[in-house]
Amino acid sequence: MKAFRFLHAADLHLDTPFSGMSGVPDRLRGLLRESTFAAFDRLVRLAIEEAVDFVVISGDIYDASDSSLRAQLRLREGWDKLGEHGIPVYMIRGNHDPLSGRRLRLALPGHVYEFGPRAESVTAVRRHDGEPVAVLTGTSYPTPAVHDNLALQYRREPGSVLYHIGLLHGNVDGQEGHDAYAPCSLRDLEASGYDYWALGHIHKRQILCESPWVVYPGNIQGRSLKETGPKGCYLVDVAENGEARLTFRRLDQVLWMESRLSIDGLTTEEAWKGSVEEWLDELREAEPGRITVARLTFTGRGPLHTLLQSGPEAAELLQELRRQESGRLEEAGFAAADAGGLMPGEGIVWPAGFKLETGVELDREGLMAEDSFLGELFRLGERTSAEPEYVDELVRAALAPLSDNRQLRRLLQEQDPEAKQDLLRRAEELAAALLNEDTPFPREGRGAS
Repeated sequence: MKAFRFLHAADLHLDTPFSGMSGVPDRLRGLLRESTFAAFDRLVRLAIEEAVDFVVISGDIYDASDSSLRAQLRLREGWDKLGEHGIPVYMIRGNHDPLSGRRLRLALPGHVYEFGPRAESVTAVRRHDGEPVAVLTGTSYPTPAVHDNLALQYRREPGSVLYHIGLLHGNVDGQEGHDAYAPCSLRDLEASGYDYWALGHIHKRQILCESPWVVYPGNIQGRSLKETGPKGCYLVDVAENGEARLTFRRLDQVLWMESRLSIDGLTTEEAWKGSVEEWLDELREAEPGRITVARLTFTGRGPLHTLLQSGPEAAELLQELRRQESGRLEEAGFAAADAGGLMPGEGIVWPAGFKLETGVELDREGLMAEDSFLGELFRLGERTSAEPEYVDELVRAALAPLSDNRQLRRLLQEQDPEAKQDLLRRAEELAAALLNEDTPFPREGRGAS
């Protein structure tokens, strides 16, 4: 077998609308809307720079079945650039861009191969010498919802010594958070005899198995705070002995993230404000040339808890930080990517919102030593927390009035032991706050957005 290199990407979701974010200036909103295209441009550039033999894309190229003409034109532009360098593309369609899409599509160039509604195989070759190196098998979604186990259609060609790659857009082993389309098991994929499963549909990057390789590259660009962390694709080098080496390469222009900041040790508003600004500077330095959209959760205990929970300070600081970042956005001139595919200048950090999970200062040991109602309450909580079955019983009894609501009942059933311990601790703190006339009612989870 000859050594070769390919690029595996999935879930491009070109032209995602990015709705639902409040307080975002028009310029930033435009950059968010453009970010999926920017990531795709970097994918094309990466394939050319790394001189890959071919590119595989495992579904959901578009964000909607009736894809915009703009998305189609930008996609065709990328295909043409790859064609100029002799790089073929093998692609399947997923639930967001099925073959049944209503809008007429631009014709695909000859070097782009789109798999049909039934599993079919083609042979890929090395670009520089035309030597066959891999058998690629794929199937596209004919309609938006496919509930059949498509993996059962994939079987290795008997006697073939070529590397076998399966393109599949589906849900392996019922992963939560995504529709159960084209459901299959890891065992199904292992039984196929294939060497590499180029998966799509799950937006979280993960390698489920290394023998054979079963790989979700995730989407190339995060689109909300549900899709946090670096996004990109895998560059795959296959050696002559069939062993593969995977390298994750970032493509995202916008990084979405959740972050936490403790108020422990902070005693003044000025110290708190300085801590938040320092957090923003660190994020800006960590991601130069990118836009970071971050939601900050305040944790810990201290005298600032009362101020943050009851006053307007968190909302006012958020508004001021957004005003400052809007100014940086204008000054930085984030208008076009440089030769490396990043925006020029320092990074931009947009605070998407604040969440408050702080607590009052409590001297637990001192309270448990008191001969008082609170002392007895905390001693009871300490004894209960040491026995998981007592925690389960207490939480179940306390939340019984909510059990008539089906959704709440399901959420309560899904609570793990750690979450139940957290509920117990919150109840103790709430009782302490309510019994202390100097402390206002604490609103857990309150925040600004």
